[in-house]
Amino acid sequence: MIKLVIFDLDGTLLNTIDDLAAAGNHVCAAHGWPTHTSEQFRYFVGDGVYKLIERMTPAGAAETPETVQCLRDEFNAYYNSHSCDLTVPYTGVPELLKKLDARGIAAAVLSNKPDTFTQQLCANLLGGRFAVVHGQREGRPTKPDESLTREILLQTCVRPDECIYVGDSGVDMRTAKNGGLFAVGALWGFRTRKELLENGADALADSPLDVLEYIG
Repeated sequence: MIKLVIFDLDGTLLNTIDDLAAAGNHVCAAHGWPTHTSEQFRYFVGDGVYKLIERMTPAGAAETPETVQCLRDEFNAYYNSHSCDLTVPYTGVPELLKKLDARGIAAAVLSNKPDTFTQQLCANLLGGRFAVVHGQREGRPTKPDESLTREILLQTCVRPDECIYVGDSGVDMRTAKNGGLFAVGALWGFRTRKELLENGADALADSPLDVLEYIG
């Protein structure tokens, strides 16, 4: 019996890509670097802000830790003021969360987005419906490290076989498999069916409400 669903955030619960692209392009433009489309940013995000900086900047532009830190601070400052300009829950997500709650099934969020932003977006756009919300925390690993799902299971007193994980990227599928969880790929998100299957998806969902098929 499923007692818990762990969700990724960006590309799974919330369509954040236009606000992420705006923040990234703000940094690039400020330094005179080429900017990118929202479609390109779909493949830049997902592995934490440091990887995002590496992917969106020209080769050699972020070679030192000090430079990367400065660029991260610039990105975070802009995103902090604009994270909800265009970001919305995907169609069906609020209904899915309500149905899980009605069935007595807990929900959690595990994201590689900085924890402050993860907490803010979940509270402001998703009504604080989660038993646990974890973004990327300083000094802690990022997904797909298995310790992250293990921590949530311990906090909710749920076994791996009582939990499913829903995400839209290969990193998410590897996170689920590393934690011994059933992996559901979100086809409505940022990445492709091919990427999800190649990284171990046990099932695919065309829309958020399709996740209910795997609750049982």
